[in-house]
Amino acid sequence: MSATVSFEVPTPGGPQPVTVSYARVGKGEPLLLLHGIGHHRQAWDPVVDILATERDVIAVDLPGFGASPALPAGLAYDLPSTTAVFSALCEALELERPHVAGNSLGGLLALELAREKRVRSVTALSPAGFWSPAERRYAFGVLLTMRHIARRLPLPLVERLSRSAAGRTALTSTIYARPARRSPEAVVAETLALAQATGFDDTLRAGAAVQFTDDIPQIPVTVAWGTKDLLLVRRQGVRAKQIIPRARLVRLPGCGHCPMSDDPALVARVILDGSRQTVSAPRDL
Repeated sequence: MSATVSFEVPTPGGPQPVTVSYARVGKGEPLLLLHGIGHHRQAWDPVVDILATERDVIAVDLPGFGASPALPAGLAYDLPSTTAVFSALCEALELERPHVAGNSLGGLLALELAREKRVRSVTALSPAGFWSPAERRYAFGVLLTMRHIARRLPLPLVERLSRSAAGRTALTSTIYARPARRSPEAVVAETLALAQATGFDDTLRAGAAVQFTDDIPQIPVTVAWGTKDLLLVRRQGVRAKQIIPRARLVRLPGCGHCPMSDDPALVARVILDGSRQTVSAPRDL
């Protein structure tokens, strides 16, 4: 069931109110799910029921995406502000150091929360921030093109395309390796989410200066990469392993940039396994 929560986030000009939309289901240790840029919390729907068998799952719409309003004036869409937002969110929802899983931008945010020791474990699926300058320019170019197309396509055309496997492939094959598995309703909803995301442009601008360079030695980290990721190529996972040597690096065979619907059982298992990990000496997996 969806809900909203409002809380205050400190800024140099004083506390600012933020509202976040989320869905919560399951029992167990808390697990926070963070989606990527231009997406919404429903990206996690294929794995939520599996995760909820062992975890109290909280899937959120990032501020300015999905059903969450934009950030107020005085809060930037950069890592420090967004980390402060999610720290305040956890306090508002009484989540004491949750496990966190994130995809793309959400994976970067999850790692940043871990770097600040605010979480129990992290599973990052194709996280942003491990790119070379050329790879970042390529990814941003693709994202801007996707956004432009989503904003230009009339809704009746999106709905018509979504009814066929070929149409769903045309709309979503950049981020899914198996786009035909997406339901027509999901494809329409995520195309609208991309077109209507008020935080998209500011988030992308803030990301131009982002490079994740810090080790996370005291928190279990899993980094997983789809072998068919067309947006953030999988060699970036090797860089992540070099920067975070204790991380568990996992291949997701046949999966794209958003692997949750490409192989829900595998992705859910990787997330649950990641949340059971303890910190160990560096090793290759």
